[in-house]
Amino acid sequence: MSKRISIKDIADAAGVNHSTVSRAIHGTGRMSEETRVRILTLADEMGYSPDALARSLVRGDTRTIGVVVTTIADPFVAQIVDGIEDVAQEAGYSVFLSSSHLHPERELAVVETFRERRVDAVIVSASRVGSLYSENLQRFGVPIVLVNNQGEGEYVYSVSADEVAGARLATEHLLSLGHRKIGFIGSWARPFSSERRKLGCLHCLEELGVKPLPDLIVAPQGESDIEVGRQGLLALLPYNPSAILAYNDMTAVGVYLQARALGLDIPSQLSLVGFDDIDVTQFISPSLTSVRQPRKAMGAAAMRMVLTLLAGNEANDRIFPCELVARESTHHL
Repeated sequence: MSKRISIKDIADAAGVNHSTVSRAIHGTGRMSEETRVRILTLADEMGYSPDALARSLVRGDTRTIGVVVTTIADPFVAQIVDGIEDVAQEAGYSVFLSSSHLHPERELAVVETFRERRVDAVIVSASRVGSLYSENLQRFGVPIVLVNNQGEGEYVYSVSADEVAGARLATEHLLSLGHRKIGFIGSWARPFSSERRKLGCLHCLEELGVKPLPDLIVAPQGESDIEVGRQGLLALLPYNPSAILAYNDMTAVGVYLQARALGLDIPSQLSLVGFDDIDVTQFISPSLTSVRQPRKAMGAAAMRMVLTLLAGNEANDRIFPCELVARESTHHL
């Protein structure tokens, strides 16, 4: 991690004493306007932040929050952003939304754009940005709140659902219906949350005396979650699963579509559980059993955490429970 820039570092670079830099940053004392502007410009260029949990005096208060998501087309993201915006607008903040689309070059561009826009804080819902670029984000010296994400550092906080427990609920439900050969279709594009959901499934199987089969765990690559679901079902079928837990609901939709193309009936021949409980779960046929995350509440909590941090107060990471919503796509074996 890069060294934290101090007032002494700025003083050495500017060729002035420590107290001159301090007065320039805090807007106190007498000095020429030229000297003040030179010191403030240098401090900004060096990435100085006087308080890790407050808005930088060098940058100024923009009352803008940067929010990075994988794609706005993801139904899961929409309610997260709704929750963020509701709290932000009430507090007089605007939201600058940017999508990463899982492209490394674009992800780096998002990080750089936030730096240029001098946002007061960053909320990250795109799974790779938090894990791969949290160090870059930390250099802004502003609070960073991750939603269902991975990252660490001095300024990094998180709001998440208990995905391990959620996957366990889904697996317990399938086991209660008599299923023992339970397949899992993960997400290659979201490795952190996919791993948590897989662990919840596997731990539940092991604790209840069912030996997990490695061949029933797949995470095929695809351009969309639907394509991952299609490919996942094709990869699992040779091993005859009686039930599948999909990484999320859109992955489950891919399973539906591929099953229909193959003449495979859900749920009489294959039980299926999704994750997230997005709106589509109620309208596809048969309706999808899913693990519900309180998405809007999580977004609102992330923004409230940002406001707490910007006020200079401490904040604790927040974990929300999940809930199983049983519908028509699961059936007794």
